[in-house]
Amino acid sequence: MDLQQIKALIDALTASDLSELEYQHDGSTLRLVKNPAPADLRAPGLQAPPVSAQPAPLTGVVAAPAATAAPVAPAEICSPVYGVVHLRPSPAEPPFVAVGEAVAAGRTLCVIEAMKVFNEVRAERAATVATVLVESGQEVESGQPLFRLTEAGGGAAKENHV
Repeated sequence: MDLQQIKALIDALTASDLSELEYQHDGSTLRLVKNPAPADLRAPGLQAPPVSAQPAPLTGVVAAPAATAAPVAPAEICSPVYGVVHLRPSPAEPPFVAVGEAVAAGRTLCVIEAMKVFNEVRAERAATVATVLVESGQEVESGQPLFRLTEAGGGAAKENHV
């Protein structure tokens, strides 16, 4: 994989509606993630950043908006892209998570398959799975809620969008 190929992939991701792109070639893997999240997926009360003529920066980490000071409803984890949701790593294995289960920050909650690319949806912070809002194999829209999580330890929930 050369620099020209990487630049072409960055340009392709920037010009598309996708939020992530993973490319494999000769044993190397390149994963690109586009930030920031669209304004309609931000926590209530947060303002969108100023719009610039330059493309959004690309990073390897999906950022979550900062939590507001006031308590909010249970966090909704939303789909980052349009695709098919998979709640299990494979049909014979148990689900990634179950209702009532405590999850650590970074834990995979599900996978969204979009254009033969598998996008992992992960918990941004420690929490408890309150509700699973989709079924495995279901088509989901970008921004569609997938899970409701409550803050670990039983305190007030914080808003968390992926």
